[in-house]
Amino acid sequence: MALSPANDLWALSDLCTPWCVHVVATLRVATHIAAGREEIHALAAACGANEDSLERVLRHLVEKGLFTEPAPGRFALNDTARGLQDEGMLLGLDLDGFGGRMAHAWSTLLPAVRSGMPAYHERFGLPYWEDLEAHPAISAQFDSMMSFAGHGVPDWRVLPQAEEWAQIRTVVDVGGGTGALLAEILKAQPHLRGILVDLPRTVARAAELFAAAGVMDRVTASAQSFFDPLPEGADLYLLKSVLNDWPDREVTAILRRCAEAARSSSGRVVVFNTAGPGEAASPDLLMLVLVGGKERTVEEFTALAAEAGLRVTGTSRQAGGKTLIECRAG
Repeated sequence: MALSPANDLWALSDLCTPWCVHVVATLRVATHIAAGREEIHALAAACGANEDSLERVLRHLVEKGLFTEPAPGRFALNDTARGLQDEGMLLGLDLDGFGGRMAHAWSTLLPAVRSGMPAYHERFGLPYWEDLEAHPAISAQFDSMMSFAGHGVPDWRVLPQAEEWAQIRTVVDVGGGTGALLAEILKAQPHLRGILVDLPRTVARAAELFAAAGVMDRVTASAQSFFDPLPEGADLYLLKSVLNDWPDREVTAILRRCAEAARSSSGRVVVFNTAGPGEAASPDLLMLVLVGGKERTVEEFTALAAEAGLRVTGTSRQAGGKTLIECRAG
């Protein structure tokens, strides 16, 4: 039977279930159950939680289809609950870490909508990027979230034709985090050299990843802001998971730096975009509350690129669905 409009609204506005999911993720309930602590007394002790309160939370989640209760006071995993053992999922849900930043940031949605500007600082005391800089442990979790743990192994195929790689000698990954994408590219194309551009705290974490990939001898780290002049003369400049994090003015500034750096070598600039030609962009409200960023249509991006001195020369799709927009300076 269909819900009444009033019940639909209550279901849509329910905050109880999401917070319960965050709590059991933070307490690593699924991990403890998988280790055999199914009975509520042992489970609460392992989690460091109040037995009655944890049992009530779990019974609510059982009603919602997360966990099962095969006998009173004994809880078990189902397929959905097993997802709470995934490292990337836990990074995004753990209220004691980076997940807490993302969860509590939603309390600033109202002032963000009223002003059109992020109000993250009202909750955490600093704007988002400054907050990460001030809290190294949270920053490290963010870097993990943006790397293998949160996004899996990146697809290195960022050029539409495989034979085009023969024309490339140097790749610059602009805002490339700990270098997950760049490492995959260098592994797949042994003739290439790479330059990773990101803040000092982030590129410092890349050495272990590059060593494990066996590419340390072909990669250089440029510890800097991408708002400063970029390494010049490369054949390919990549922007993955960067531009959605910034408002239009900052996006134009980043693209302008790419255009300046690529101009001397007639290098390409390839941008990862969610929406393809003619497609609508996602509302992407998380970026609104965190940093004031947004996803953009190809048309919106083309206008910003032109303002920055770049012209769009083509679009293509990766196998995973990401749209790639290729630009050149001029």
